Amino acid sequence: MSRAPEQPRDPIAWCAALAVGFWLLALWNLAIPSAPYFDEVHYLPAARELLELGNFTNREHPMFGKEMIALGIAIFGDNPWGWRLFSSLAGALALFAIMRAVWFATLSRFAVLAAGTLVATGFHLFIHSRIAMLDIFMVCAIALAYWQLAAAMREPETGRRRLVLAGIALGLAMGAKWNAVPLAMAPGIAFLVLRWFAGRRRLFLSRRGMPVPGMTLVEAFLWLGVLPLFVYWLTFWPAYSFQVDGIKDGIAAHHRLMLDLQTQVLQSHPYESTWPEWMLNLRAIWYLYENVDGAQRGVLLVGNPLTMLLGLPALVWCAMRGISQKSPAHGAIAVLYAVSLGLWLVAEKSTQFYYHYFLPSTFLLIALALTLDDLWQAGWRKVSGAVLVLSTLFFVFFYEILAAEPLAGPDSFTTWAWIDGWK
Repeated sequence: MSRAPEQPRDPIAWCAALAVGFWLLALWNLAIPSAPYFDEVHYLPAARELLELGNFTNREHPMFGKEMIALGIAIFGDNPWGWRLFSSLAGALALFAIMRAVWFATLSRFAVLAAGTLVATGFHLFIHSRIAMLDIFMVCAIALAYWQLAAAMREPETGRRRLVLAGIALGLAMGAKWNAVPLAMAPGIAFLVLRWFAGRRRLFLSRRGMPVPGMTLVEAFLWLGVLPLFVYWLTFWPAYSFQVDGIKDGIAAHHRLMLDLQTQVLQSHPYESTWPEWMLNLRAIWYLYENVDGAQRGVLLVGNPLTMLLGLPALVWCAMRGISQKSPAHGAIAVLYAVSLGLWLVAEKSTQFYYHYFLPSTFLLIALALTLDDLWQAGWRKVSGAVLVLSTLFFVFFYEILAAEPLAGPDSFTTWAWIDGWK
């Protein structure tokens, strides 16, 4: 009598444990530095004005991220905890959502835990979980959306509920930063392409075929097209009530203003960089480096020196597997990396910075996790495990200048500034 094939056990408890552990680590000394640093000097005043509905400042960016910062201030006070607590929660939720998305995409426990470990120790997520900036809310919303999308494909009986949640999350992602727009468009386009190649006669009304059987193209357009735009518009609702410079001429006119502000030619900045430098981890940003709160402290935004480079051949491997072996998860992650990075190849923004690589680098680390899973399944378990251990050790080594811990002195930066682009 043949045995039924074993069903992989969902590692949801491990996902939750890793996300909670990450959150607790991000919370440690969250209130240091006690004064605003880096781009907090722009977003905190904008959040305060939002609470008072006084002067509409920082109009070049959408509203959702600033609304979350303002909510933190309203609940916990105008202090470092109020500024940054929701960023830490968004970081932990993003990590959990990433692992859940990988689970539904692969049903591989090792891939899930590898993705969680690599993203948690990849530097970008940790640093942005400890600062009141907009990027963490964008990444969190994108992660939530793709978790729900992957789950809808794996469990089509829950497809409608999942796509509704995904549509809401996509709208919030765009409402945090425009970087999310290409990734918000991708699911609807993918749905259309997959149904088109399925060759259905009733293309728009057929319920058969990938990616979500039982869902028509018309309904998918509602949840993945109309709903995100509606949610995005809702995030601007408070902007109509500002006493000074509020939205008076309609949302379209306001977006023309936003586009003008985003594309204006700015003076060169010592930290500006380009996408090839991001890919090769050549240009970092010191978010902080000064004597504050009784000690010399620093926060260096740089990618994990090991995994940022190992991720590049991993992306090639995923692309090859996606094409030659028709592995949807591998192919999708390569496409999502290309889409998120491709924005910066064509964006009419005069100055670009390494934090714009936050989203592409997250897909890169997931690609590395899928590649390590392939090695694990092929019997190269020591190699896969070693990469995860080394990634964690690099995180531990850099921790002092990721978390603004006290440093020995003014020249301590040389311990981590290995190349000129990191100084």
